[in-house]
Amino acid sequence: MCYNHQELFSRDEFPSSRRRNQTQTANAEAVEDLRGRLADTEARLQRARAREAELSRRLEEMKRFVSVMEILESYLKRRFLEQRDLVERLLSPPLPSTHKSS
Repeated sequence: MCYNHQELFSRDEFPSSRRRNQTQTANAEAVEDLRGRLADTEARLQRARAREAELSRRLEEMKRFVSVMEILESYLKRRFLEQRDLVERLLSPPLPSTHKSS
């Protein structure tokens, strides 16, 4: 007795198996696409964190610089006032003496 293809597999089984394979292939492609997108997102996140760390470092550096500039400004202002007072004293007329000589 000889069997042909139609007797070995029913018509319903073959298309269902093909659809299942197509679905599995589509799912595998979707998973790979999502993995790729996740890897891209993680790489962008890593770059953003590195950029944030660099900006934080630069901000702290600028804060230290401003602090030094404020100290320097305060020192220079004090020195300026001291020098101005000295010049005023040197250029002002002498005070009249209260002691009279005869």
